[in-house]
Amino acid sequence: MPAPSTLALVPFISVENMMRFVLHVGLERVLVELAGEIEADFRRWEQFDKTPRVASHSAVGVIELMPTSDGEFYGFKYVNGHPKNMAAGLQTVTAFGVLADVSTGYPLLLSEMTFLTALRTAATSAMAAKHLAPKNAHTMAMIGNGAQSEFQALAFRALCGVDHVRLYDIDPAATRKAAANLAGTGLRVTSCTSAEAAMEGAQIITTCTADKQFATILTDNMVGSGVHINAIGGDCPGKTELHRDILLRSDIFVEYTPQTRIEGEIQQLSPDHPVTELWQVIGGQATGRTSAKQITLFDGVGFAIEDFAALRYVHARVKGTSFVQNLDMIADPDDPRDLYGMLMRAKG
Repeated sequence: MPAPSTLALVPFISVENMMRFVLHVGLERVLVELAGEIEADFRRWEQFDKTPRVASHSAVGVIELMPTSDGEFYGFKYVNGHPKNMAAGLQTVTAFGVLADVSTGYPLLLSEMTFLTALRTAATSAMAAKHLAPKNAHTMAMIGNGAQSEFQALAFRALCGVDHVRLYDIDPAATRKAAANLAGTGLRVTSCTSAEAAMEGAQIITTCTADKQFATILTDNMVGSGVHINAIGGDCPGKTELHRDILLRSDIFVEYTPQTRIEGEIQQLSPDHPVTELWQVIGGQATGRTSAKQITLFDGVGFAIEDFAALRYVHARVKGTSFVQNLDMIADPDDPRDLYGMLMRAKG
């Protein structure tokens, strides 16, 4: 059987090679570069197709597709969210993604995105905080110390200058895990026994919990003036982390309003409650933080343009390197009309 042509081969980044790539470049450098790519795509927001992600909900979780295109490339991510997986020793979130050439429809890249989603989520959080958080913020409360927490902490260090992280999780083992992983990174880490304790002295508050329910991780009396809240755990219908009264006191910034109305903290509010899309702040069309006493809230649920930027980034960075394998994924008959003949010739 003849070897497949180069057009039939699709570059693939496995979990092993994604880890090799990140460690080779350096985790914080990857986070900074990713944030730069995401911000660049937010600046050309209006060039993209945009739609809320396509979600299939069940009693135990959700499976979603997240597509977008800028007219040159098309990208999508498959991702799940199953909070009860952890009890069975499984990941709560797994993902893979595809980047394709719009002019031919041929895929250009197939990539794992479990790691890449953690990286792009952290990069997006820190990018938003760069525009919204108080100037010279140095302490962050990290409430929810699961798989995202270390990436969030390091992204805020690299992009925003945070040097002190105060950790809290309802499961003390998760806090011990995060504290151990962050030891030696240059961050000062304080493990706390309550959310209230974690927020002492924090100018930035990140909530990143996994339970699929209307939860109140932060009550109204816990949040004082002048802070930035990075709320990234509420990311599907019926799942929130903040008391509604906090939202009413905050200036709220979102990725894509039609999606966040369904999935974000603002699902608790009326459909006409004012919010600002982050791309408008980045592009200078709207203001972000305007006063020292203002509470800014980034209601981050994750949007397809961030995944698109991440796929575009790794595609450019790993092309022609040992971090990719070529998969024989595209049928490539000598005559494009003769797929049957290609099958029959494979017998010999």
